[in-house]
Amino acid sequence: MKNLFIKTERQQFLLEQLAAIAEPIKAEAAEVDEQARFPFEAHRLLLQIGYPQFTLPKEYGGEGLSVYEMVLVQETLASYDENASLSLGWTLGVVGEIYEQKLWAEELLTAFAQEIKKGAIINRAVSEAATGSPTRGGRPGTNAVSTKAGWLLNGRKIFTTASPVLDYFLTSAWIEEQQQIGFFLIHKDAQGLSIEENWEMSAMRGTSSHDLVLQDVVVAKEFLVELPNHPSGGKINGWLLHIPATYLGIAQAARDYALHFANHYQPNSLNAPIGTLPNVQQLLGDIELKLDQARFVLYGVAEAYDDPARRDKLTNEMAVAKHTVTNIAIDIVDKAMRVVGAKSLQLANPLQRYYRNVRAGLHNPPMDDMTIIKLATSALEQQKLKYAESKGK
Repeated sequence: MKNLFIKTERQQFLLEQLAAIAEPIKAEAAEVDEQARFPFEAHRLLLQIGYPQFTLPKEYGGEGLSVYEMVLVQETLASYDENASLSLGWTLGVVGEIYEQKLWAEELLTAFAQEIKKGAIINRAVSEAATGSPTRGGRPGTNAVSTKAGWLLNGRKIFTTASPVLDYFLTSAWIEEQQQIGFFLIHKDAQGLSIEENWEMSAMRGTSSHDLVLQDVVVAKEFLVELPNHPSGGKINGWLLHIPATYLGIAQAARDYALHFANHYQPNSLNAPIGTLPNVQQLLGDIELKLDQARFVLYGVAEAYDDPARRDKLTNEMAVAKHTVTNIAIDIVDKAMRVVGAKSLQLANPLQRYYRNVRAGLHNPPMDDMTIIKLATSALEQQKLKYAESKGK
């Protein structure tokens, strides 16, 4: 991370906290991937520094990180272990969104803040096999029925990231009697709730994004906590920038490995390390260029979101940041592998892990095609409006 993007002493302190636990997190990362298991040691260490409460506002007893600061810590953590970053990043994002937008009743926000301060981990459970990404507007098959005992929920959610350590599942369900989607806050110990461990993927294997299964789960009436009045993905949410921050962290890790390799690998056909070769310098220079491009986009959008005077002017910028950073990160990892050569494909080499994991970003919301189409339709509508205004003068 360049000092250019570290703006305050507090931000420097946050990064120093992460640096203090970096080595054991890095040491576990390869094993996490090989065994397709959750990074429990990283989780334990992050709890010790209060990671879940980083984005809890100060008035509720948290650290009150801005979106910019969340991006900073997420990118740094991902450079140590991308599985830990994406997994716990969802808690940072969900907590930040809930409290910033006051999505719940104040009494519940106050009570839940105590859970977060104790280290509670939360994530939204929204994806389903039949609907695909929730941002595409599919109606959930999970349903909620009102009974005398409370809400009765049945259904199955896929991609439930960090499922082994989640204390709370913020679960979407279709409420037939109200003809809309609601979100229910469900504790992990609720009767009828289970996790089916079926996360068998080639990328982000350590996120343990297993299926959440709900069989006649009864939820108290007051834990129907959200009744969104807008389509999924229809409201600007800067806290989702934790996603591209993770993939930028992977790119940084790949860059660091390739740079070290170029400075120290010297085949006997050369009189100096390969970093002296023009073609290798071309690749390394391009990596540096693309890292700067990605950072200025990501941190620029985060900074704009944190500024109340500019936030209302944002339209598609969150999606632009995610699209830009994710695709640049993929390109950076590819170029790092070209520097290292065939050795980058060895299973003991972290680059092959970065190569697989960085591509998962393409399938995190919002998807590339939706971003491009939305940019086009927005531009077309703006032109129509300007033309109509000019004709009206």
